[in-house]
Amino acid sequence: MKAMTSRRALLAGLSVVLLGSASCGLPRSGPTKREIYAGSTLREGDAFVVSVNDHVTRATAVQPALGFSSAFQGAGVVGSDTINPGDTLALTIWENVDDGLLAQKGANATQLTEVQVDGAGYIFVPYAGRIKAAGNSPDALRRVITEKLDAQTPDPQVSVARVPGDGATVSLMGAIGGQGVYAIERPTRTLSAMIARAGGVSIKPEIAKITVKRNGKSGTVWLKDLYSNPKMDIALRPGDVILVEEDTRAFTSLGATGAQARVPFETQTLSALEAIATVGGLSSHLADPTGVFVFRNEPAEIAAAVLGRNDLIGDQRLIYVLDLTEPNGIFMARDFAIRDGDTVYVTEAPYVQWQKMLSALTGSVGTANSLSNIGD
Repeated sequence: MKAMTSRRALLAGLSVVLLGSASCGLPRSGPTKREIYAGSTLREGDAFVVSVNDHVTRATAVQPALGFSSAFQGAGVVGSDTINPGDTLALTIWENVDDGLLAQKGANATQLTEVQVDGAGYIFVPYAGRIKAAGNSPDALRRVITEKLDAQTPDPQVSVARVPGDGATVSLMGAIGGQGVYAIERPTRTLSAMIARAGGVSIKPEIAKITVKRNGKSGTVWLKDLYSNPKMDIALRPGDVILVEEDTRAFTSLGATGAQARVPFETQTLSALEAIATVGGLSSHLADPTGVFVFRNEPAEIAAAVLGRNDLIGDQRLIYVLDLTEPNGIFMARDFAIRDGDTVYVTEAPYVQWQKMLSALTGSVGTANSLSNIGD
């Protein structure tokens, strides 16, 4: 009789402990809906909890604006015949005498096949001296050399050919088919043409960003925008540095979803519905479809538009709520844009905690019986 009373007392004590700690002591993936709402500014918390509707989707539909400034867009195409410092020129000089200044005996033409334009833009031609070549076309330089030699040899004839050299080049690096230094030639005077010349990008085009650095300034554009908007296909300049890199934006998935991880963006824009699908959707045996939350630090101007206030200063903590069971819940999730750094959290269904409590009670009763039997 005493043993039976002892067993009942043990079971009753365990039940009280479990019931008292069920809401906070059982394992779970994160806070409940009630706990999240408890952190609202309406309940002395420091976050604004907002249900997503059409107004909210419009106010928060802000995506990173990429593109080139007017200075980049306004730069004209470099003429393929313009001579630049570092270029190599091929000169041929004919003299109208048998014993000319430059030609060897028995010949009336002299070829200077590798005349380098120095850093200051000058070349040296025997008997003509140091001549400014950079900025001239081959024909203009031909006339200058002819005038210089005309005073020393009768009726000289000069030919100047520009060979692409180090002066008119750009550097390509990053996720590109062939990194290196490439000459700006007639077929590759624009950004898209130069990228194609280097073998194209080696990452998914949807998340490829192109940055051009020029004279201490830079501009960045999405690869897809480069091809769809002709204004973004800027003309190149000697010395440009072109960097191709993958988009680094990501969001975090937590709670009752198919995966709990940091997930990179796979497209330029990403909706809440697409974000959930990316991680495998809602867990069918755990998730509460009425408790899909997006945690975000929102800039003051956007938070003001969402909340209809004008007294906010600095970034604000906003928790957006999506209820997928509502008639237009799926549409709201489809239209609500996810941004870099967001946390998408799905709460567990209420019955899940109840099941965990029952499982704990059932297991504890078995343990209590075992302990009682040992005591007997």
